Amino acid sequence: MEDVRRDLFAEEAARARRALVREIEAYGALRDPLWRSAFAEVPRHLFVPSYYVAGPGGYVRLWSGDPDPARRARWLRGAYEDTALATRVRDGELVSSASQPSLMAKMLEALDVRDGDDVLEIGAGTGYHAALLCHRLGDAHVTTVDLDEEITESARAHLAAAGYRPAVITRDGARGCPEHAPYDRIVATCAVPSVPYSWLAQSRPGARILTPLSTGLLLLAVRTPDRAEGRFLPGSAYFVALRGGSVRTPRPPRTTGVPRRVYEDEGFRFLAGLAGERLDTREALALWLRERRPERERFGVTVSGGRQWAWLDDPEGPYAWPLPEL
Repeated sequence: MEDVRRDLFAEEAARARRALVREIEAYGALRDPLWRSAFAEVPRHLFVPSYYVAGPGGYVRLWSGDPDPARRARWLRGAYEDTALATRVRDGELVSSASQPSLMAKMLEALDVRDGDDVLEIGAGTGYHAALLCHRLGDAHVTTVDLDEEITESARAHLAAAGYRPAVITRDGARGCPEHAPYDRIVATCAVPSVPYSWLAQSRPGARILTPLSTGLLLLAVRTPDRAEGRFLPGSAYFVALRGGSVRTPRPPRTTGVPRRVYEDEGFRFLAGLAGERLDTREALALWLRERRPERERFGVTVSGGRQWAWLDDPEGPYAWPLPEL
């Protein structure tokens, strides 16, 4: 009877994975068959044995060992929904989450990895993102780091349960992981206020760095150990902020003088977050209106010679401002 239950569960999980892959394809991602295979074969439910959903008065925990069959079924369905999952809550505050799978697929395809590439992931999370990288590249080519030892321990356990064994290291992600450098790709699954210089220093020439910044995804091409440049990908992206002793949390932009309907616009919020303390909110509003609500992909970032700045359209153009130092 136990074997029958296991088989039924495995079939249900496989059906849920196939449905998730179809949903991600409808989103426009997974054009690469190798990434499609990764999402079809890596069992996401092993990486989210429990997670939290919104409920009356706060979060409600769903978990794989719930004695109630209906709640267990709800847990499994949720594990394969194309949505972000809150996986770690501390004092009512979200500490860690599993990213939306379609967004992960978009990020992984944007990395444009090749066989033999070495990848550093900043933010271990549940380990699922690292497992997808391992499926594509092999365990020996993947390193994932996180500041929180509880997170790295659980990620390591989840990865092992799924049959993957990359390097999982407890580390301030802003400092990278020099002992496994150099890297061909660095991908962050947490938001940064600016690009850590250590990431460039640990990259090979021609490497790519993909990181959430403000509410967008910045893709940088590394030219030398102290120079990189790139633009934001289309669409919004919301991630938990990078934590660590070297990271200063920026103050939220002031909304004085900005109409509510404007500030609630995703495009303006991106610009306000990118400008941060370096561009007055009214200046940001004037720029946004003058340039007819510019899309994210018109913005970029240059890192060069120990400084970095954000810009609109042209790195040397009139619309540029410095990013904060980490």
